[in-house]
Amino acid sequence: MSVEQRPAFYALATGGWRDYVTLLHPPYTLWHLSYVAIGAALAPELPLDRLLWGLAAFALALGVGAHALDELNGRPLRTAIPNRVLIALAVVSTGAATAIGIGAAIAWTLWLLPFVAFGAFLVPTYSLELFHGRVHSDLWFALGWGSFPVLTAYVGAAETVRPEALLAGVFAACLSLAQRHLSTQVRNVRRRASAVSGTISYRDGREEPIAAETLTCAPEAALRALTFAVVALAATLLALRL
Repeated sequence: MSVEQRPAFYALATGGWRDYVTLLHPPYTLWHLSYVAIGAALAPELPLDRLLWGLAAFALALGVGAHALDELNGRPLRTAIPNRVLIALAVVSTGAATAIGIGAAIAWTLWLLPFVAFGAFLVPTYSLELFHGRVHSDLWFALGWGSFPVLTAYVGAAETVRPEALLAGVFAACLSLAQRHLSTQVRNVRRRASAVSGTISYRDGREEPIAAETLTCAPEAALRALTFAVVALAATLLALRL
């Protein structure tokens, strides 16, 4: 059976402003911004301004910059956004996020500087698969897209690292690893497969044809549920603290 479908379950029809919405990967951007909120909410004190600046920095670097570079690297979302626009979005957004991070480090704690440097390194290296893709791996995704925002937000609010922050980093890494495993098969089917064929034969004699939806439906349902779960958790912690 031929495969003709959009490159992601959240992708809009190609063209115009819809390409820019798709570029943001809305569910995943919300997911990883929730890690920022969770990290900040675990700090002994939660200054609202530090939370908002942290969310802004990660929305720029991850939501815009990393995703623009990812689209530039092979057009996985099949948008019609010109290369020069993707480059401009990546440079401006990542530069602005880095500037926010440096300003926060000067204003609050210099312990943020290693995190700012790591983020500035991770965004282009991971998204463009530099160094022969060695950084574009499950482990780096779990650490960079999971643990990193939690720990950065915690340090920004608490100006130190405590055991609860490290445990939250492990939680975010494991959840991001689950996201990665679920989304890998979906991406392969939606973006690389030209046809899907086969049959599932059950012990009671029933047979079920295998279609693209057979391989994507359950993982995407799980990804949607996990997105709602982590956003709800972040909102709960913020409601508790604020």
